[in-house]
Amino acid sequence: MVFNHVTKFVAIVVSVSAGIATAVAVNPLPAPTSITWGTSGPRAFNGRNLQLKGSTNNIVSDAWDRAYSAIGLHWTPQATEAPIGTFAPFPTAVAQKVSRGTTTLNSVTVQIADTKAPLQHGVDESYTLDITDTSQTISITAKTTWGVLHAFTTLQQIVIADGHGGLMVEQPVSIKDGPLYPYRGIMIDSGRNFISLKKIYEQIDGMALSKLNVLHWHLVDSQSWAVQLTSAPSMTLDAYSAREIYSKNDINDVIKYATARGVRVIPEIDMPGHAASGWKQIDPAIVACADSWWSNDNWPLHTALEPNPGQLEILNPDTYKAVSKVYNELTSMFSDNFFHVGGDEVQTGCYNLSTITTEWFAANASRTYGDLVQYWVDKALPIFTSSANKNRKLIMWEDVAIGSPQAHTVPKDIIMQTWNAGLENIKKLTSSGYDVIVSSADWFYLDCGNGGWVGNDPRYNVQSNPDAETGTPNFNYGGGGGSWCAPYKTWQRIYDYDFTTNLTTSEAARVIGVTAPLWAEQVDDQVISTRFWPRAAALGELAWSGNKNAKGEKRTTELTQRILNFREYLVALGVGAAPLMPKYCLQHPHACDLYLDQTALYTT
Repeated sequence: MVFNHVTKFVAIVVSVSAGIATAVAVNPLPAPTSITWGTSGPRAFNGRNLQLKGSTNNIVSDAWDRAYSAIGLHWTPQATEAPIGTFAPFPTAVAQKVSRGTTTLNSVTVQIADTKAPLQHGVDESYTLDITDTSQTISITAKTTWGVLHAFTTLQQIVIADGHGGLMVEQPVSIKDGPLYPYRGIMIDSGRNFISLKKIYEQIDGMALSKLNVLHWHLVDSQSWAVQLTSAPSMTLDAYSAREIYSKNDINDVIKYATARGVRVIPEIDMPGHAASGWKQIDPAIVACADSWWSNDNWPLHTALEPNPGQLEILNPDTYKAVSKVYNELTSMFSDNFFHVGGDEVQTGCYNLSTITTEWFAANASRTYGDLVQYWVDKALPIFTSSANKNRKLIMWEDVAIGSPQAHTVPKDIIMQTWNAGLENIKKLTSSGYDVIVSSADWFYLDCGNGGWVGNDPRYNVQSNPDAETGTPNFNYGGGGGSWCAPYKTWQRIYDYDFTTNLTTSEAARVIGVTAPLWAEQVDDQVISTRFWPRAAALGELAWSGNKNAKGEKRTTELTQRILNFREYLVALGVGAAPLMPKYCLQHPHACDLYLDQTALYTT
């Protein structure tokens, strides 16, 4: 696709501080916290040899090279904002005549207060970006390197083709920007299906453009173990193949690539559930029910929620020797202070096949599965907290604290990642004193709505709707079709989530951010980018600048043209984002809206 073709812009009307308005076609995503456009006319932009000046470092210099290269696309906005109403044909052939400013933007000046601030949770990511009506310099200031990287990804979206073979910024502009939440993530699952480094890098590229800053890497699961460890080399015998293994160098390369783009990499090793592959190669005795039928067809006998079963033997002392060995090596491989140790979906039926567990229960009739989970917490946490990284902060899935079964006491300094019951569980966790990452399945699970994946399923063998007369949704007719978390989570569903609803001020302060997981039972290299993008960009804006305007009104309708254009921009830069609408909708702003009333989503 050619992106420097001549086109006429349909312009977005942006309010400016002086109370006047100016027309620009650009519509960067995430929407900046504050953006004020001037009115003096376009500023020409040097697309050949623009200089980078000021307090830079290697990360900033490399980031600028990437941004300048992207600017070299001579991007023309593919979806622009305009009022709904006339539905006139979208003009495509006539170039807009513009009067350029008298000077050209020939340099970018960067000023960083602290060039050594590490990329860790809570680092300042704010920035300012100023282009005046006469200066030849783009001025960027930031507290840290990481703010500058965000400034660059905004700048590259507002420099566009001028219709005459050159580049321009449409009007002088002043931007003051920074995130609402310090933790803004997506989750890659490479345990169900292996994801290549190339595709992981592609997701990181999309994250950087969307100002998402956390890659939660669910490295392994019950189905496979692909992480190469010196202390336990046999674990990768449970990789899918010798070609589907992550070496230490591979992991280090991912971390370096992500860091260069302002993205943290947080590993997850799920324990004690979801733990068969790899662990059984260390010692089969530390894994319960690994050879059982998972029994989802006979629910009272089930040992796992999906094949293949296997959980760590909580009462076996050798389990903790293996956990210590594996964790200590893994924790040395990741530079981030956060480490995710799982804790979700412990299936009690699995331990019916564990002799050591059944004897433990038989020895004291008052014991419960809550006691068993507490045993895990009491034995495993000292291993996790004894890390050489004294700033280590643990994340666990909420199940361990408020699920069934649950431990009786879980330290409040563990961050809880919530995925069940939406607002109810967010309230329950924050009111109990936990910091929380929101991943509510009903809003943020990106794998939902693609039907079931287990075979030999008679439920699909229904030739007519048994509930046609009553209209009751069932498995195949209006129901979930085998996807437990159906329906599919659209970009509007993601963006509309008001996840701090009904929280007190102190409870809301405990929500540190969001993560959209993409569980990979039906995901591999061929589809991963289309499953993430551009939906994850809606999450990026939600967590960066919110889903409401200054009046507190939902701005989902305003996001429509912005995200449609952003999808085209992702594709132009090599990120395989899925289409959201027919191209007609890009070219006819709001003609594809469900409601003619553009205030239909406003809330008070």
